[in-house]
Amino acid sequence: HELTHLAFHDTLSQLPNRALLIDRLERALARADRRNASVAALFLDLDNFKVVNDSLGHQVGDRLLVAVAERLRSCVRPEDTLARLGGDEFVIVLEEFAEVDEVLHVAERIARELQDPIVLDGQDFFATASIGITLSTPYQSKPDSLVRDADLAMYRAKSNGKARYAIFDQTMAAAAMARLELETDLRHALERGELRVHYQPMMDLATGRVQEVEALVRWAHPRRGLVAPLSFIPLAEETGLILPLGRWVLHEACQQLRAWQLQYPTRSPLRVSVNLSARQFQHPQLVNDIANVLRDTGLNPADLKLEITESVMMQDAGGTGDMLRQLKELGVKLAIDDFGTGYSSLASLQRFPLDVLKIDRSFVERLGIDPEGEAIVRAIITVAKALNLAVTGEGIETTEQLDLLRTLGCDLGQGYFISRPGPSEAAAAIFADAATSSYLSVPADTGGDHRSFGNFH
Repeated sequence: HELTHLAFHDTLSQLPNRALLIDRLERALARADRRNASVAALFLDLDNFKVVNDSLGHQVGDRLLVAVAERLRSCVRPEDTLARLGGDEFVIVLEEFAEVDEVLHVAERIARELQDPIVLDGQDFFATASIGITLSTPYQSKPDSLVRDADLAMYRAKSNGKARYAIFDQTMAAAAMARLELETDLRHALERGELRVHYQPMMDLATGRVQEVEALVRWAHPRRGLVAPLSFIPLAEETGLILPLGRWVLHEACQQLRAWQLQYPTRSPLRVSVNLSARQFQHPQLVNDIANVLRDTGLNPADLKLEITESVMMQDAGGTGDMLRQLKELGVKLAIDDFGTGYSSLASLQRFPLDVLKIDRSFVERLGIDPEGEAIVRAIITVAKALNLAVTGEGIETTEQLDLLRTLGCDLGQGYFISRPGPSEAAAAIFADAATSSYLSVPADTGGDHRSFGNFH
């Protein structure tokens, strides 16, 4: 008896496991078919559970899961099935309901139950869940596909902003198929040489010279044309493809800068900026990869600037400090990107060995529009200077923004007003011809809306 129990139950929460869930679903569907009724499946995934697990360890994580299981039990009737699929995923099967509203009430009750903190060792934890809901159709639904559809709906709920529910519909299946297709294409894009690096010049605001270029990845898709980073970088992050892709961009950018330095010894930009995504930054091989690229391309480490967004930097401050120090030992420059949008404190800025602070475009676009915008930019520049950091303003689109940044003491500027990103030939034309021009223009980059430029996010 005990062996049977073990085979069909999750050892941690004592709830039915996937095998028992599928068995019960099968029976529930057969009963529903006889009555011409429906079965509902609710797929739950805890929001931010990984953060608890990573920061406080698996024991606390396990206790939190057990506490969540208890709360979920209180939300369902004895005849319903509550199962744990593993990790922080649970599934609830509801039979015998008259209206869809009853199913939604269960989802709302779960959301309410999880609103109150779970107290472990005197510490409060909040375990909100994203819930996907799907309803069976008589004689058509199979247990596995019902769970899969509920899972798809749960992803929709998560992407809509967590702690909410979404109901499955066919467009989700279509979206999942489209995503799968894009993922397959992206896997081949690297092998087929469909990726391109475009470069956006950055101008020294005091002299009007191009001091640097930022490397931006573009995907020349054979059918879709030029795909903007916003459409494929998040997918690359989730699937881990960002690692080979990021290595390729880094190598390409360093090689290109080295070539320019040899070709235009007096006029080439002094540095290339490359963005590091969250997944790359957390990868144990990162320092090695960068050292190898620098060795292979012969680029002076001081000519490479790595940009890390503020939110990535603040994810795990202890680990971040170590990683930044190791990168610094290679001799590269480090920039904090999108500054002002995350939650870093000034103290943490002081702790990290940074060289450059990039003011997020959302502050730059307010320059000249409201006094508050100017006050924020002024404050950021003052703090940066006090910490001995150079400052770059991104997203410059008007003369007024450029002039104000210059007046406030900002060192470098980038944005459409100075130059759009473009292929390497277009960038090369700029510093070959207009080494001292203060207004540059590059052929339009059709990589999508300008908010997707500059970044891997």
